[in-house]
Amino acid sequence: MTARGWFLFSLMGVIWGIPYLMIKVAVDAPLSPSMVVFTRCALGALLLLPFAIRQGGFVRTIRSHWRPMLAFACIEIVGPWFTLTDAERHLSSSTAGLLIAGVPIVGVVLARFFGDTERLGLRRGAGLALGLAGVGVLTVPHLTGGDARSLGEVLLTVLGYSTAPLIAARWLKDVPTLQLTAPCLALAALVYATPAAVTWPSTVPSASVLSALIGLGVICTALAFVAFLELIKEVGPTRATVFTYVNPAIAVAAGAVLLDEPFTVGIAIAFTLILAGSVLATAASGPAKGGRPVAWSTRQTSRADGRVESP
Repeated sequence: MTARGWFLFSLMGVIWGIPYLMIKVAVDAPLSPSMVVFTRCALGALLLLPFAIRQGGFVRTIRSHWRPMLAFACIEIVGPWFTLTDAERHLSSSTAGLLIAGVPIVGVVLARFFGDTERLGLRRGAGLALGLAGVGVLTVPHLTGGDARSLGEVLLTVLGYSTAPLIAARWLKDVPTLQLTAPCLALAALVYATPAAVTWPSTVPSASVLSALIGLGVICTALAFVAFLELIKEVGPTRATVFTYVNPAIAVAAGAVLLDEPFTVGIAIAFTLILAGSVLATAASGPAKGGRPVAWSTRQTSRADGRVESP
């Protein structure tokens, strides 16, 4: 992977490790999930739209790619951001962050339906099993009461986060990053504008809650999406999600230090299993049979001198 790829990877590991903390602060205020999602999307769109429009061809890009852009917006933002936010009303931020770490594992499975012909192999198969075991260790204690619904919401979020990068890499790789991100965020803001208005708080939230909302919109949305889509173009959709290896550690640490969330033996075991499983499941298993992996195709054809540059 190039130096640029490593920089984007490190940046994403941090800035998408802290949203769980900020979401938890907001929903505990309590603010409605619709308002939280609307605020972060609206802030992100307001920041990015002027730059996207200045690039030129903004309307033409939307007209020619509106179907995959709509799919990406719904699968990456509109659905998952609500389900994740709603789930954190009942789950700790660290639990949500750990469950999201399963994204690379699900991505490996889904990539095969998008044309990834790289051999799964024993190592990657073992990784899938380890990761699923870690998810099981984490979820079993929450399968009673209202937590079962929250776990389902997080798993839906994982499914969306795993699918959207594959859509971006297959059908949106030629769309400029800002011209993809800005309209998708604007659409999500419009979807949640009315529900947010209905549930708008009667009093101004505290400074900490406002800071959390601003951080979600500016850092974890506007900045993060630009970096994420550039990372997909740099290393491919499956390996682009590997930064979620780092996210759980940051989510757990932030929850423990700032929100006094417990760090239990079960969490430690789950973290170890999910991390090990994700590393093994996304590791290369050897050359593809009968084709090229969708996750590598962009990088393999990008060099003018004909040499293959692996991510």
